[in-house]
This record gives sequence, structure tokens and C-alpha cells, in this order.
Amino acid sequence: MSDTPELSRPIKLDSLSSQTRAVAIEADVAERAALAVRFDLIAVDRLQATAEFTRDGDTVEAVGHLSADVIQSCVASAEPVPAKIDEPFQLRFVPDNMLENAAEEVELSERDCDIVGYSGGAIDLGEAVAETLALALDPLTRDEPPPEAESAYFRLYGLGLQRNRIAPARMERLFEHAAQY
Repeated sequence: MSDTPELSRPIKLDSLSSQTRAVAIEADVAERAALAVRFDLIAVDRLQATAEFTRDGDTVEAVGHLSADVIQSCVASAEPVPAKIDEPFQLRFVPDNMLENAAEEVELSERDCDIVGYSGGAIDLGEAVAETLALALDPLTRDEPPPEAESAYFRLYGLGLQRNRIAPARMERLFEHAAQY
């Protein structure tokens, strides 16, 4: 098995400086298919990202945006559910040894960026984008229930508020049936 990620876009450190450098990437058909398998998706129809890099010594800051069209499986029915991902990101690439030397865990605030380790003379924007995509996916994707199922569920919910009128076992069966939608 290869150590090369499905979406690899190495950027050499010596091509980065304190001056901002913009980079745009787009996954091809084979890369999108491999990412779909990796992230247990039905398909990745489109995956693009842009980033602006600045370097300060061994640390590289990347601020960018990820845009993707994916098809996930509904967790309840396994039906295909299309999703659009539009996700800003802010990453800080640091040498792996800096990560290893960090003895304690650091809590990041919302304003902080994710820290990504690298080794050698390059950072991999492609793998960072793939990981950002994975984090942006909804882990509990559901297809939309038909309107009649939703209204039936709320009717059952209303009945549930008056549970003393319906036997508990029957009420549970009604909720299980409604949850299928």
C-alpha cells in the first residue's frame, strides 16, 4: 500500500515566503473516486480549493476555501443524499518534530487554526484539503422525509405528550414506525 494520499498537491517550502502566494487545486476524476472510497461516500462529484500561503521560518500559514459536491448515504435508508460543502479553512503547517516536542495538548479557540505536521521540504495542500473535507461532512446525513411522514410524526409526537391515553408499548411502536420516514 502506498503512503501517497489520494489527493496530493505538494508545495515546496522554498517556493513560499513572507509574501502571500495564492494556490488553487481541483481533484480529478480518479482522485475524487479514491476520496469517495476513503470517506465512505457514494461519490465526490467536484472538489476544489483555493488557499493563500505565507511562510515564517518553518511555519506556513494557509487561509483558504474548500468547495465540493458530494453524495452521501442516508443513515436511515441508505438512499443517496447530495450535499454541497463550502468550508473556509485556516491551517498552520509545522515540522513534525515540533508536533512531537509539544508535550501537552493545546486547546484551540474558534479563531485559531488547525495545526498540520509536515516532513521534508514540502507541505501537502491536497491532503490538508481532503482532511478538511472529511471534517466538513455531516456524519448523520438523512434524506428529507416526505411531508406526509413529517406531519404524521408530529401528530404522533402530540399523542406522545398525552401518553396516558395510549398504552406505552403501542406508543413506542408508533414512534418506531414514524422514525422510518
